[in-house]
Amino acid sequence: MTAFPEVHPPRDATGAEQRPVVLLHGGNVANWMWEPQLAALGDRLALTPHLPGFGARNADDWPGLAGAADDLADRIRDLAGDRSVDVVGLSLGGVVALHLAARHPDLVTSVLASGVAALRVGGAARATSALQLALWHRRWFWKAQAVAFGLPADSHEPYVEHGVSIRRETAAAMLAEVYAGGVPEGLADYPGRMLLVAGEREPQVIRRSLAALRRSVPQAATRIAPGMHHVWNVEDVDRFNGMLRTWLGGDVHDWLVAPATAR
Repeated sequence: MTAFPEVHPPRDATGAEQRPVVLLHGGNVANWMWEPQLAALGDRLALTPHLPGFGARNADDWPGLAGAADDLADRIRDLAGDRSVDVVGLSLGGVVALHLAARHPDLVTSVLASGVAALRVGGAARATSALQLALWHRRWFWKAQAVAFGLPADSHEPYVEHGVSIRRETAAAMLAEVYAGGVPEGLADYPGRMLLVAGEREPQVIRRSLAALRRSVPQAATRIAPGMHHVWNVEDVDRFNGMLRTWLGGDVHDWLVAPATAR
């Protein structure tokens, strides 16, 4: 698979004055998942780094969530210099974004994280994970996953290609850590803006995690994306991009709704 770039310059010189935005990919995909968002971010420097063990770095060992956050901080400083950044993460990327904010708060001005499990994942989701690892290199399984996640047809092939490229030991180590749940140490001290989102059709543990995270970060806004599955940045590009632009502009998109636990 051709590597997707990590650096996407702004379309005009004024964009260099804007704060960079960092987009962190999920665990069963790579940085190419953010291609639909780049058109909405043309006025900024957009960074789509590869997390260790994924995409162009699939030969790297998984360093753990804290290690991934530290690795990411170094990479952001290499690409963006001394500037602070806005961070957007989905699934694994959302979890890493929270660890980054907790460990490097001076680097992170705001966080938008979608599809994050802060509670222990069990039941059907854990059983599906065990099945996924057993069938990791079976292309038909990844095709079925693409359908289950509601991905558009033109995203199926890159999703399958990347899925089978990830080492099984990388996936096992990452999933064990993410599924154990927990709020990153130090996150309660993060002073910046934060928006935590769950798709309405995501597993219940993702939706329930919103309240657990908000207890640690009281200033965080928590919202539900009506009708959306897990990887909804490609499921409904226009709505995701609208949310993203509104958030980067300093507000929360009114299409999102507050969960009952946060009302």
